[in-house]
Amino acid sequence: MAGALAGALRSLLVRRRPPLKSLLALLCLSVFGIMLPWFYLSSAATVSGLALANPASGAKHTGDHVDAWHAPVKWEVNSLDKVLNSEGVYGFIFNSSDTPDSDYGTYNYCNMPHVRAKEYIRPSKEYELQYVELIHRHHKRTPYADNSFPVESYQWNCNDQALYLYGQPLQGHDAAHGYRKGYISDVNPFTQSGWVGSCQFPQITPGGLQDSWQHGADLFGVYHGLLGFLPDNLTPKVRYRATNNVITHQVAGMVINGMWGITNDVPLNVQAVNVDSLEPQYSCPAASILFNAIKSKSNSEWQRHLDEAQDIYATLDDISGVPSDDSGFHVSFDHYFDNLSSRQCHDKPLPCKLVNGKNSSTCVTQELADTVYRLGHWEYSQMYRDNDTTLAASTGAYGVWVAELAVNLRAVIEGNRDVLYTHNIAHDGSVSRVLSLLQIDEMVWPGMGSEVVFELYKKGDGPGTQQTGSGFYVRVLFGGQVLKSSSPALGAIDMIPAGKLLDYFDSLVGNRASLIKAKCNA
Repeated sequence: MAGALAGALRSLLVRRRPPLKSLLALLCLSVFGIMLPWFYLSSAATVSGLALANPASGAKHTGDHVDAWHAPVKWEVNSLDKVLNSEGVYGFIFNSSDTPDSDYGTYNYCNMPHVRAKEYIRPSKEYELQYVELIHRHHKRTPYADNSFPVESYQWNCNDQALYLYGQPLQGHDAAHGYRKGYISDVNPFTQSGWVGSCQFPQITPGGLQDSWQHGADLFGVYHGLLGFLPDNLTPKVRYRATNNVITHQVAGMVINGMWGITNDVPLNVQAVNVDSLEPQYSCPAASILFNAIKSKSNSEWQRHLDEAQDIYATLDDISGVPSDDSGFHVSFDHYFDNLSSRQCHDKPLPCKLVNGKNSSTCVTQELADTVYRLGHWEYSQMYRDNDTTLAASTGAYGVWVAELAVNLRAVIEGNRDVLYTHNIAHDGSVSRVLSLLQIDEMVWPGMGSEVVFELYKKGDGPGTQQTGSGFYVRVLFGGQVLKSSSPALGAIDMIPAGKLLDYFDSLVGNRASLIKAKCNA
C-alpha cells in the first residue's frame, strides 16, 4: 500500500503545476499508508503494563480482541453503596459446613457447593466424557497466624487429629507414622502472640478434613458412580497435585480416601518452591504491580471503600487491640475476614474486648461481622474482576497454570494423553485468578473447597476429528453449576467448542505459556 501511494505521489509531482489540494491529500495518504502497520502493532501493545497482545490463530471476536477485559455484571456484591448500607450477607452461609439439600448451591464460605450426584446435570448421550481437570481451594482451617489479634481471648486446640510428618524410602524399612502434636510448656517463659493452643496456624481442622473426605466421595459418586468414567480402582490415569503449603497435602489425603477408600501410598505432584504455578509462587513483577495498584490510593474506588469504612475499622481495632497503623489489617479487610470467618465456621464465639485480661461486654456483633464479610466480597470482586486491569494481572500471575491446563486438553484431543483425571488442590488466590481469567460474570470470594471443573467431551467420530480438534467440547462448572463468563468469546461455558476455549487461553498466555515471561517482565 505504501509503495502504491508513493508511486501516485511521484506521478503527480512530475505533472506541470500540480493542484495544491491534490498534493496535500496524497502526502497525507502516503504518510498514513507508511505508518499504518506501525499504528496497528502499537494498538495491539500491552494493556495496563503487560506485553503485546497475541490473538490466537483463528480466534475471532467481532469488534474486539478475544482477550479483552469485559466488566462483570453489577449486582449487590460489587456495589459499594449497597455493601455499606445493607444487612446480612446476601443469604450466604458463614457458620456451618452443612447446607440443607433444598438449598444446595447456596454460597457457603465454610464448605462451598461442588459437583455431586444429586444436582449434577448429565449432558445428552451424544457427548462422551474424555477428560476432567479440576482445581479447588483447600477446606476449612485454623486462621493464619498473621491474621490473629495481638492477644486472643481463648485457645484453639487440635488434640482430636494428627498431622503426619514422616519420610521413608520406597524400597527399604518402613517408618513409624510420626505426627506433629503441639503442646504448651509450663516451663517455657516465652509466649507467642496471637492464637495460643496445640493447633498450627494454619492447619486443616477435623471439620475441614471431614469436608475434604466428603468432597472426594461426592466427586467419585459423579465421575465413577453416575458416569462410569473413572475406573473402580486408582490407576496412573488419575493424578493429584498440591502446592508447597502442607495444608493442601492434608486435604489431598482425605480427598483420595473419600474417592477410592484406600490408605496406601499415593504421589502428590508438587512443583518447586518459588516457581510453582499452582499456588502460584513464580515471580511476575508486572502482575504484582497491577495487583498492588488496585489496592492503593491510585484506585479511587478502593480508597473510597477504605475511607467510608473508617468507623468500622475503629470499632474493630478497639475490640481486637490491633494498632490502627497495622498495615496488614488496614490495607484491606482480608485479615479481619479470615479471623472472624474462621471462628464462625468452627462454631467459636465472636471475640470481645479484653479488659485486664478478661472479656468485657464490648464484642464483635453478628451485624459487624456481616459487614466485614460484605466488604471482603467487594474487595475480591474489585481485585479480580471489577477493575479493568484484573485480567492482565491474573494473566501474568496465573498464566502458567492455564497454559498447563491447555496442554493437557490439547494432548487428549490429539490422542497423545491417556490420563483421565487431574485434581489440583490449591488456595483462594489460585481459584480467584482462574475465575478472573475466565471473566466470571459474578465474582465472589472463593470459600473453603471452592471448585472449578473443566470437562472435555467428544461428540461424533467423523474423519479428521482429532487432527482439527473439531468434535470436542468443553463445559466449565463453578460450584457444580455452569460458569458464565462476561467475555463474549466464552459466554456460558456449556459445551462450547474446545478450540474456542483454547484460542482464548492462547490469546492470553500463548501456547505453552510462551507469552508469560515477557508479560511478567514488561
